Amino acid sequence: MSASSKKQINVGLQGGGAHGAFTWGVLERLLEEDSIEIAGISGTSAGALNGAALKAGLIKGGRQGAIENLEWLWSKIGSITDLRLASWMTAFAPSPALVSQGLESSLFFNMADAATRVFSPYHYGPFYKNPLSDIVEEFEYDSVCAASAPHFFVGATNVRTGKIRVFQEHEINTDVILASACLPTLFQAVEIDGEAYWDGGYTGNPALFPLFEPELPADIVVININPLNRGEIPTSPTEILNRINEIGFNSSLLRELRAINFVKRLIDEGSIAEGAMKDVNIHMIADDALMNDLSVATKLVPTASVILQLRAAGREAADSFIQKHSVDIGKRSSVDLSAMYD
Repeated sequence: MSASSKKQINVGLQGGGAHGAFTWGVLERLLEEDSIEIAGISGTSAGALNGAALKAGLIKGGRQGAIENLEWLWSKIGSITDLRLASWMTAFAPSPALVSQGLESSLFFNMADAATRVFSPYHYGPFYKNPLSDIVEEFEYDSVCAASAPHFFVGATNVRTGKIRVFQEHEINTDVILASACLPTLFQAVEIDGEAYWDGGYTGNPALFPLFEPELPADIVVININPLNRGEIPTSPTEILNRINEIGFNSSLLRELRAINFVKRLIDEGSIAEGAMKDVNIHMIADDALMNDLSVATKLVPTASVILQLRAAGREAADSFIQKHSVDIGKRSSVDLSAMYD
C-alpha cells in the first residue's frame, strides 16, 4: 500500500503503571494494520515508555521492529523470560480481577502501601535508585530522538511551577522518560536543566496539544487506561486514593477534550475562519470494564499473567476500533465529545 493511501493518525498514550501493557496490545494490533500509519506520538509515564519503544523500533526496523521492541520492553517490566511459554500459561492463570484482589489483600502490599504514607523516597539516602532506570537506560536514544517521523513528545510536571513541560526529539533522554514516570510517593524527583520534575500525568495524561502541529494529521487516537467512569463508590482507603489519582490523571485530558469540542463547534458554526485553527478528530481505544476490575495494586506490582491479559485485551479493543471506526479516520471523530460532559 502506498504511503499516500495510508490513514495517518497520532496516538496519545496515557500513563497508568503496569496497566500500560494494555497500550502495548493496542499498539501491536495497530502496527499490524498496514492501512494505518502512526505519524505522531504523545506519551506520559508508562505511555512515554511505550512511545519510546514504539518510535525506536519503527526507526530501526519498521513495523516489525516496533512490535519486537514493545515486546522487549514489557518482557523487562514483567520479568517475562519466555513470552511464548508465559502466553500459554496465562490461559490457566486467574482473572486479572482475582489477581488484583489477591494483591490488595496481601500483607506485603498493604505494608508497602502504608510505608509510602510514612516514608519519603528521600529517606533512602545514598541507597536510592529508581527501579525503572535499568530499563530506560537501554532505549536506543539515537532512534528515540530522531527528527524523522513519527514525531515523539513526552510530558512531565514541573514540581515548583505545577506546569507541564513537553519534551521532544533531541530533548528526550533517560532523565526525561524517568521524570515522566516519576510518582512522587515512590520516586525522587528527576532534575532536568535545574528544575525538578514529577509524573506528567498530573498535568497532561497525555498532552494532546503538541499533536495540533500543522504537519501532523488531524486524527488523534487516545489509548485510555484510566477509567473515566467507575460503577461503584470506593470505600476502602486504597480504593479512595486510587480513584482520586484516576480523577486527577484524567482531568487534564478531559480539559483538552472539552477545548477541542469547543473549537470544533466554533468551526461548524463558521465563527472561526477556515484554517485559522486545526479541526481535530478524536478517537479513543479503551476497556473501562476491565480497568474497573483492576486496582492500584496491579498498576504498581507488575504481574506476568496480568500484563499478558492486558495485552490481549488491548489487541481486542484495537481490533474492534479498526473494524468499526477505521472508516472515520480522516473524516470525523468517532467519540461523541459533547456526551462526555453530560
